[in-house]
Amino acid sequence: MKISAIIDEREKRVAITPETVKKYREIGLEVALPQDYGVTSLFDDADYEAAGAKIEKTKNIPDADLYVAVKPSLTGKNKFKRGSYLIALLSPFQNKKKLEKLKADGVHLCALEKIPRITRAQSMDVLSSQANISGYRAMLEALHHYDRVVPMMMTAAGTIRPAKVLVIGAGIAGLQAIATAKRLGAIVYAFDVRVAAKEQAESLGAAFIAVESDENGEIVGGYAKEMSDDYKKRQMEKLAQIIAKVDIVITTAQIPGKPAPLLVTKEMVESMPSGAVILDMATETGGNCELSRKDEVLTLGNVTIVGYSDFAARVANDSSQLFARNVFNFVSLMIKNGKIDPTDEIIQAVLI
Repeated sequence: MKISAIIDEREKRVAITPETVKKYREIGLEVALPQDYGVTSLFDDADYEAAGAKIEKTKNIPDADLYVAVKPSLTGKNKFKRGSYLIALLSPFQNKKKLEKLKADGVHLCALEKIPRITRAQSMDVLSSQANISGYRAMLEALHHYDRVVPMMMTAAGTIRPAKVLVIGAGIAGLQAIATAKRLGAIVYAFDVRVAAKEQAESLGAAFIAVESDENGEIVGGYAKEMSDDYKKRQMEKLAQIIAKVDIVITTAQIPGKPAPLLVTKEMVESMPSGAVILDMATETGGNCELSRKDEVLTLGNVTIVGYSDFAARVANDSSQLFARNVFNFVSLMIKNGKIDPTDEIIQAVLI
């Protein structure tokens, strides 16, 4: 049985590393990879060959029983063997028509976004592993555009006040952004619609901004849900008050299967101090800031709005290692007695 991987020119991360090649070999899989597969993540063909992979002298994907990827482009350029499995972040809500065509061609689709949030699946949870790195990198990207010092500095020439950071959405990415900002010496505030997020954010040193309401915005699996109109009104009033006083805003709020909620309006941006930065981590699904644009950096007055969507890919080597381990753990669950067995509840949850 053979496993292969897809090169996507838009993606720096890879789904198989030399480390996981050895693991696949140990469970009886042959690994065949296209030439220069891992160069964008600092893995050479020689590294893969030393681990036991076969390098095909072509950019085309080899025939295989299992194909893995991070975010394949789904343009139709890649030809998959009928009856094979494609395992990747497939964005099923955004790519419905493309995925339907692949299914019609006899390809079994495993969308890794759908890994259930249960204890047994934690080692396969690519969203969590990538969100951790994304939150860390997002804070660094925001600071790159912030033309001031972050921690308080007391010097003979006077004192520099610490930067004030607001993180909207205290999920995994948000919590990592909070932790990174605190390590750098910022004063940090956090906002989230989920009641459980308050304790988590405060444990990292953030002051939690709460909306007075009996609503809890958490659904099964720990994700956020869409709130009532009354809650949204109070939420926007509260956010407007705090955003006018902070130097950096990191937004991470997303709702599974829906566009990202609008949380930062043009008026809020205009109220921010000169030199402030907004970094919108939700531009892949529309963005939390009214003015942000996917993969663009814009300015309004003296406020910079960053809309990058590839934070984990900006730390491609470490991100790839975590992603590849997640994928291996998932694949190893599928292989029983040398054959593909998709009957496990985790596999069933992920299959489209």
